[in-house]
Amino acid sequence: MKKIFSKNSLLKIILIFLMSLSFLLCIYSVKNYKSNSYPQNRTGQFSQFNRQNGQTGNKNWNHSVKQTPPGSNANTQNNHNNTINSGKNGFNSSNNKFAPLLTVYLAVFLALCIVIYRNFIQKNMKIKSVNTKMLIFSMLFTGLFLKITLSTFMEGYGGDVRLFESWASSAANNFSQFYINSSSSDYPPLYIYVLFFIGKAASLSSLNPYYILLLKLPSITADMATAYLIYKLAQKYLSAEMSVFLSIFYIFSPAVFIDSALWGQVDSFFTLLVVLSLFLLSEGKTALSSVFFASSVLMKPQGIIFLPVLFFELIRKKDLKIFIKSVISAGITALAVIIPFSASQNIMWIFKLYSNTISEYPYASVNGFNFFNLMGANYENSSNTFLIFSYKIWGLAAIITITVLSWIIYIRRKSRTLAFSCALVQISGVFAFSTGMHERYLFPATALCILAFIYLKDKRFLTLLMGYTITIYGNIYYILFGTLNRMNSNSHSIITDGISLLNVLLFFYLVKVLMDRDKQLPAIVSKL
Repeated sequence: MKKIFSKNSLLKIILIFLMSLSFLLCIYSVKNYKSNSYPQNRTGQFSQFNRQNGQTGNKNWNHSVKQTPPGSNANTQNNHNNTINSGKNGFNSSNNKFAPLLTVYLAVFLALCIVIYRNFIQKNMKIKSVNTKMLIFSMLFTGLFLKITLSTFMEGYGGDVRLFESWASSAANNFSQFYINSSSSDYPPLYIYVLFFIGKAASLSSLNPYYILLLKLPSITADMATAYLIYKLAQKYLSAEMSVFLSIFYIFSPAVFIDSALWGQVDSFFTLLVVLSLFLLSEGKTALSSVFFASSVLMKPQGIIFLPVLFFELIRKKDLKIFIKSVISAGITALAVIIPFSASQNIMWIFKLYSNTISEYPYASVNGFNFFNLMGANYENSSNTFLIFSYKIWGLAAIITITVLSWIIYIRRKSRTLAFSCALVQISGVFAFSTGMHERYLFPATALCILAFIYLKDKRFLTLLMGYTITIYGNIYYILFGTLNRMNSNSHSIITDGISLLNVLLFFYLVKVLMDRDKQLPAIVSKL
């Protein structure tokens, strides 16, 4: 049997050197970090501006900072732009000149992964168990330190980061009254707990200069947790070498760190909840998985997209006791999260919050590179007509069709091991063909591709992984660093149309892979 890394001492020295170097780089960058955070009165002005214009925070900031959606009030937008321009230094992400290097890194990263897979994994070269453990932990810490370092390069996407900063301060000041005092908040309550602790930590004079870094840390930590979970699961079902490869892919994937370390969004935290819920479901712990399914919905409304997978498994089991336990577990979780915010509020406040959040973006596409974007409907009102019906009707029909398709795929195999792949069908299909999709909504697809591969051992999921890495990175990069002010319902470019078309094609390829599995099962379960 061929051996790789036969010189154990040399490998250890290299790993320790890389980890030490990344740690020193992290310390240096944090020590020399100068946050461009605004004073608290400035943050308060943001919330005040949002209330005056009758708009919730994310709508007003996340996609209107550089662009006026069709039909918006020009005077209001001009006032908004004046507010932005009065303090834009430090969070106008389009000014980051290092951005093109990220795309170079993407190309090198994907090419290197292909070379490693073909020359080491496919040739069945082995790593000693002692090296495997050291390799994965050194890469986890190296990735953590490098992502913290990278997060100091830019403040993030200004609108999102400033809102998180405002919400963290508000939650720390009066947690139970958060939704009463922070009228700009359109986030469900779960992540407000995280922001509460960040706000408390940032209230310390020694930590206040690092407010933005503190806001990014939960997502960066979630990236590492997801990568470690990938490693442990792959180690259980695949070879040690493959488990290390998949975990390292997720740690250093540009599609992952561009969202957490650069943008400053919380999709990584949300993805971790989704992954945990599907992992527990796949391992037969249905009632416990319902706790994390409920948590994902309490984190972001997009969690609803994954709920059908839980129902598929509950129906498959046909066990009333498990069904009742799951419902009770989810209900208790929801109450535990919601009740602390419910004092002095109408009992229906949480339903109103979700209703307002879901209806906040009445557009066919909100910078999501999908079918509607390909049709030139970015920021086109979803009530407008597209081939007889409105965009909204087409979007609802797509959600129903995709969910039925997922159900058919699930019942054909009658196995909970399809949880990750059906969840991938849900998110990729809804993103590709539903309305109101943002550029970041497809983010969980990277982790889901890897985990679907682990459970099904179908190498075509690695092709999907490469494809979604490109489209997720490209969509986020284009909005984070691109010329968003030129994007409207008639905007077309090789990049936007190419990524939109690729997302549509990847969805159909995913469906084909899963529908073909019954015929090809004996051939694709060969030991890796």
